[in-house]
Amino acid sequence: MFHKVLVANRGEIALRVVRACRELGIRSVAVYSSADEDSLAVAGADEAVRIGPEHPRRSYLSIPAIMEAAALSGADAVHPGYGFLSEEPDFPEVCEKAGITFIGPPHDVLARLGDKSRARELMADCGLPLLPGTLHPLRDLGEAQRTADRIGYPLIIKAAMGGGGRGMRIARCPADLPGAFRQACADAHSFFGDGRVYAERLVQDARHVEVQVLCDAYGEVVCLGERDCTVQRRNQKLIEETPAPGLPHELVEEIRRAAVTGARAARYVGAGTFEFLVDRDRRFYFMEVNNRIQVEHPVTEVATRIDMVHEQIRVAAGERLGLGPADVAPHGAVIECRVNAEDPDRGFVPAPGRLTEFLPPGGPFVRVDTHCFPGMRISGAYDSLLAKVIVWAPTRPEAIARMRRALAEFRIDGAGVRTTVPFLLRALDHPRFRDAAHTTDFAAGLLDADR
Repeated sequence: MFHKVLVANRGEIALRVVRACRELGIRSVAVYSSADEDSLAVAGADEAVRIGPEHPRRSYLSIPAIMEAAALSGADAVHPGYGFLSEEPDFPEVCEKAGITFIGPPHDVLARLGDKSRARELMADCGLPLLPGTLHPLRDLGEAQRTADRIGYPLIIKAAMGGGGRGMRIARCPADLPGAFRQACADAHSFFGDGRVYAERLVQDARHVEVQVLCDAYGEVVCLGERDCTVQRRNQKLIEETPAPGLPHELVEEIRRAAVTGARAARYVGAGTFEFLVDRDRRFYFMEVNNRIQVEHPVTEVATRIDMVHEQIRVAAGERLGLGPADVAPHGAVIECRVNAEDPDRGFVPAPGRLTEFLPPGGPFVRVDTHCFPGMRISGAYDSLLAKVIVWAPTRPEAIARMRRALAEFRIDGAGVRTTVPFLLRALDHPRFRDAAHTTDFAAGLLDADR
């Protein structure tokens, strides 16, 4: 097992990893920018190293700064969390050369699956269904137009690298394509430093279902069930739950098997998520792989009673998973809501500020993952996530009722601070959500109805 783990992240996921290290008897090192000196992760870690100013390019996205912190602290492993450098293929390679273990997939797996075009090609080779589109990046607008002529409209242009719902543009007709192609290329370069894009057919009225896997270095692949992430706005997830409601059991089992097949084909190691779309005819299609711990991993943890961060660390240290079907069988219904510092009434624009009040909900079977506290300054330089509220109940209707109660208890206030709580409550109350009849257009439609 490791002696000391450096946590190359911030916010609630950094605190989550620090706590896991403490439970495993591992010393932890928090890195922080000038904006995060007073963070709970810094306070909770055994050591802390300042790595730069507030701007992430000069702190949390700086591999040299993080590697210098690892060398200074004597860390023998690095946990990247999610976002930032978690899916940067060069990062594990740099760690390996420095004799430091990267707690995540190996460099070659990240390179293979982090490139969505290569991932699509690999998954097609092992029999997973794909949406009509390209298996290789588009060379130019002309090739994009030929692709559109072949697969039809609407289509979506996506960044070949990266994730988090960024770098995507929709073309609903031929007139949209030039602008969508150019903007997607620009977004891909801006967000991920790689301007390559690919195209696939846009599925409307879809369900978004993802499958969580854990894999060790000895070829063991364990499926921890699925999560439904259909409630999202501009590809940013807002509500996640398990089991996926309203879908036939046989279909969900087929999607799970496809994820396991894909993980084995990729020789995956660590925690990973295989994402799929399900169309109105109940056909499913592979989309991409998230090669890291997900924001919504607590949904799976609560349903299976497995600590995924513990398992990540153990697998990276060379241990076998040792989990059988009885160990990972999900139980009950779990829902997670993301509470962000955003104003839904103004198009979800970020609403940072200084918190004057922050009192999370409690009660039976309610979990809140957060890094916030009264007096904390919410920086506009980072992701707007304030907290994740996760509830468990024996059935989905009971879980919805518990989540509604928990969100109504949340007390958040501060100059300029607005949150997504009112929108989440409206979503939970909507008949389409309660009847599991919602699709990926649900959040946008709810916003339009409120105007």
